Amino acid sequence: MLPGYKEKQNWIRRIASNLEPGSEPSDDELRRMIAAEVSSRTQGSSLTVQEKTLLIRHLFDAMRGLDILQPLLDKPDITEIMVNSPGQIYIARAGKLEVTGLAFDSAAHMTHVISRFFGRANKLVHERSPIADMRLADGSRVHAILPPAAPDGPVLSIRRFTGIHPSMEALVGNKTLPQSEADFLAEAVRGRKNIFISGGTASGKTTFLNALAAFIPQNERVVTVEDAAELELTGKHNLVRLEARAASIDGGGTISLSTLINSSLRLRPDRVIVGEVRGVEAYDMIQAMQTGHPGSMSTGHGNSTGEMLNRLALLLMPASQLPWEACRRMVASSIDLMVHLVRMPDGRRLVAEICSVTGFQDESFQLFTHYRSPHHTDTGHSEKPIDRKPLHDGAKERAVPPARERQRRTVHLVRLRNRKG
Repeated sequence: MLPGYKEKQNWIRRIASNLEPGSEPSDDELRRMIAAEVSSRTQGSSLTVQEKTLLIRHLFDAMRGLDILQPLLDKPDITEIMVNSPGQIYIARAGKLEVTGLAFDSAAHMTHVISRFFGRANKLVHERSPIADMRLADGSRVHAILPPAAPDGPVLSIRRFTGIHPSMEALVGNKTLPQSEADFLAEAVRGRKNIFISGGTASGKTTFLNALAAFIPQNERVVTVEDAAELELTGKHNLVRLEARAASIDGGGTISLSTLINSSLRLRPDRVIVGEVRGVEAYDMIQAMQTGHPGSMSTGHGNSTGEMLNRLALLLMPASQLPWEACRRMVASSIDLMVHLVRMPDGRRLVAEICSVTGFQDESFQLFTHYRSPHHTDTGHSEKPIDRKPLHDGAKERAVPPARERQRRTVHLVRLRNRKG
């Protein structure tokens, strides 16, 4: 039987009393100290060797890790840990949510774990400042909310960075998109088209952006700007990575995405890649796309292609002080391709739609649909899918042959470049 919160704290106090003041033992040294304490205190008890080993790990996780959550964090197939309350803990595995049988002893136990964990990163989270973010050494993102902001008890979310960077080949293999569309997007990246990826939460936007960035030629200088560094542009030797920073304990030291995007333009980039836009930094990103940095890319949260374009225009208004229609025209003139991703109920991620933004006319974005997934039809705009020609006998629709499709797309991209140039 593993010790509860109070008993665990007694164990920790006894172990900590053996430490030299101001010393910070390594993980191996701490494990040896815990093992010695457990061996001494359980001598003559009925605990088996296996139970003692489990107790040692449990105490180590409480002192150096996330207590009862640490075993979940150590499992590579778990991509997200969500604690809704001390007694309700969920995980995401293979794109699906699962409830666990784990529970904190109390709200005080969970609050102590959160406060201690954030404190080790020199971040304070308490009643007066109940919301905090941090990034772990492996790139995982942690978000915590304490009462009174969370009236039912502390809330914690850990979005793990798995370190796995699927290639476009792997995405084609798991049917995220067809090979023909992967080839089309690869050519668009090499052709320096401005690409924006939209989708809901956990739809795979960052993963897809990583896969697209692999097609950037080696001789180009790339600057990435992110809230939390997640992009891994492997093999890019001329790469500069910039990361935003939240305010420190005294309220100063903020480094915003807008500041970083503006700074990136002074680094002579061929392309600027912004991990995600959700605020006034959208204006700076659009400006970068319009001012001599073709081939730039970014992502954003949106339920459809059309909705994302309108949301970008809305984000532009506070920073640009331009009217609604002018903002929409600015978005239309900056973005060449929109890629919309969705997460299906069974956990699969799909490319729902690929569209060219050809302009803005009659108070609406003009979109040219290159691809629309047969598994997802909610596109957010009224344009009918192209390249589907019914046979004269009313039989099943047949797609245009790949060779003719590639030729048509090439002609369209040339026309689009000439129109925007």
